[in-house]
Amino acid sequence: MQKPSIPKGTRDFIPSEMVRRNYLFDIIQKVFRRFGFQPIETPAMENLSALLGKYGEEGDKLLFRILNSGDFLSAVGEDDWLSKNPGKLSAQICEKGLRYDLTVPFARFVVQHQNEIVFPFRRYQIQPVWRADRPQKGRYREFYQCDADVVGSDSLLNEVELLQIIAEVFNALKIEITVKINNRKILFGIAERIGQEDKITDITVAIDKLDKIGEEKVNEELTGKGLPPEAVHALQPVLRLAGNNFEKLAQLEGLLAGSETGLKGIDELRTILNMAESLHVPADIELDLTLARGLHYYTGAILEVKAKNAEMGSICGGGRYDNLTGIFGLPGISGVGISFGADRICDVMTQLNLFPADSGQTTRLMFVNFGKTEELHALRMLKTLRAQGINAEIYPEAAKIKKQMAYANGKAIPFVAMTGEKEIAGNYVSLKNMLTGEQQNVAPEELPGKVKE
Repeated sequence: MQKPSIPKGTRDFIPSEMVRRNYLFDIIQKVFRRFGFQPIETPAMENLSALLGKYGEEGDKLLFRILNSGDFLSAVGEDDWLSKNPGKLSAQICEKGLRYDLTVPFARFVVQHQNEIVFPFRRYQIQPVWRADRPQKGRYREFYQCDADVVGSDSLLNEVELLQIIAEVFNALKIEITVKINNRKILFGIAERIGQEDKITDITVAIDKLDKIGEEKVNEELTGKGLPPEAVHALQPVLRLAGNNFEKLAQLEGLLAGSETGLKGIDELRTILNMAESLHVPADIELDLTLARGLHYYTGAILEVKAKNAEMGSICGGGRYDNLTGIFGLPGISGVGISFGADRICDVMTQLNLFPADSGQTTRLMFVNFGKTEELHALRMLKTLRAQGINAEIYPEAAKIKKQMAYANGKAIPFVAMTGEKEIAGNYVSLKNMLTGEQQNVAPEELPGKVKE
């Protein structure tokens, strides 16, 4: 018999892992709510018409398509079948796909529910997404995103608040970070100044890979995409900008003189960086002109977060999109958002041993089961303890003590309570600390305090 397995790029999570993930989700949600964001959910699958063309050619290839139910081949003509054109065939046999991210479904949601929500609309969403990517370290085919977006406001104050959210979340998680920031208008201005506006997509996709493949390979890719040597050469000063954030912006103003769009991008970044500095946002924010974020819908500020002390790609990213809802029939609605990569953040925290020691414990206290009479006494005490917010349980059968203790150890339960005939008669509980081995007699009313310690 074949051993059971799961698809590559997906994972099962055992209870101790889930408790850690929930610890992460709880911190992110608390910060989102503190900044006035409201939760929503959208379906795992969307109509392909809503997804295709929103992520660029590379993104479209990574969409998981869902076969139509029933006889999905009935709509395929013989000529189409013999042509073996995957794009054409896929369009006929697949009407739906798994969501690639949470932002495009959110844009669809805003348009569909525009009369039920209040603008500016601040939403957060924590759900899984799927990408038909090649699985590797830190890259999965199924993973969770934790998104926060504001739609219906052009104010750059929103970008600054998102920077504050990023800083608060990662400070709470004790992860030291660098926030890399750029602006798509600046990237367009660069393409404009080197006379390659029609190649803006090729330029941004290529330079976004600078950290991964190096300058020489990026230049080779740009040449391969049809950029003339003089344009590639003109791009080099931009890739090699040096100095602090404001010095880089000053240099850019000279390089992009004459590009109205590029200069507007510089002005936007300067405003955001000045506000962040005035608010003492506790994070290293670095202007990085190679940051492009390949998704096509970004139009303004873009940002990416990396952990300083761990080998991992981006653990959070986002940006401004001026007309994403326009593709669904509601033009002129600007938005800005960020997305935390929960799976990568968990990997970083595990790598750096940042989870609290008790984050893997679901039960604080277990009662040993001595039999029917003692069981009922313990159940009454459990009811009181649970009402006080203490996670507690009783072993379900009156098994040997050794077996019950092994169960408590296996679940890393820190306290075990014993209420046998002697304890019931004396109106006390024998409480054992499973970490130190210390055992003491405790009055029932003192038990919650002892366990919380």
